[in-house]
Amino acid sequence: MITLFAIPKPMEGEFERLQENAIGSWIRLGFGVEVLLFGGERGVDAFARQLGLDHVAEVARTEFGTPRVDDLFAQAERRATQDLIGYINADIILGRNFLDAVRMLAAVERPFLAVGRRWDLEVAETIDYSDPGWEEMLRSQVAAKGSLHSETGIDYFIYPRGFWGRIPPFAIGRTMWDNWLILDARRRRMMVIDATESIWAVHQNHGYNHHPQGAEGVWKGPEAERNERLAGGSLRLFSILDATHRIRMGTIEKITGPIRVQRDRYMLPAISKTAAWAEAAGKWIARGAGLLRTRLARMKGKKS
Repeated sequence: MITLFAIPKPMEGEFERLQENAIGSWIRLGFGVEVLLFGGERGVDAFARQLGLDHVAEVARTEFGTPRVDDLFAQAERRATQDLIGYINADIILGRNFLDAVRMLAAVERPFLAVGRRWDLEVAETIDYSDPGWEEMLRSQVAAKGSLHSETGIDYFIYPRGFWGRIPPFAIGRTMWDNWLILDARRRRMMVIDATESIWAVHQNHGYNHHPQGAEGVWKGPEAERNERLAGGSLRLFSILDATHRIRMGTIEKITGPIRVQRDRYMLPAISKTAAWAEAAGKWIARGAGLLRTRLARMKGKKS
């Protein structure tokens, strides 16, 4: 039915617990779910062997040692055995309703990309999956203390085999690579489906000690800056708000209304090559006009 793939951080500190919680939920989803783990980070190989999961250590990396999105997705495509493929961040716990959504998506006859919002929660303990009531207890915690993240948090991507063309060599875990995936789908006129209502995904809050410069390095370092350039700049900041469809009450429906129209108008320069060219040309003209005004002002100053 679906192959899920992820690239965990080193299995140490708080991330050992968080990733054990997350991946533990995936392998209990039931028949038809294949899980692939990538990356050579410390402890991942032993963890994969412990769970009987396929593990691929070698992934192309940037000069800073960060795994690259293009190679990760390409390898997952080659190794997946199911028709649907899903990338998921390794700190996301999935509820049992995930497979219901996957069955619905499997019936979609057009190419699509499914994404969705997540619930943020402090999870301080290892989840006991031997307790049949683990999900009900976690749902109670989410209802009491959790918060639904904004549409900019994109933690999973579900798509049919063969969906992607060329993906730029983004550094994973930095900025805008996830936004670009939605942009690329929209630019190719594919369905982008908001699955928030049907996929209960819980993000376990964490720090950024996995990066030497902490949150600053993740969000504002040289790899983040390069990711932004590869994505085409801040105008390409697509999000779940840019979904064309959504799963609602057990059906997939087209999103309409003033918010959809406003969002499409705002994002048109990024989707349309003609509009993007016009936007770029406008910037160059404005820049040239500014330089001309500066030069004329200097000439006038010299004459006076």
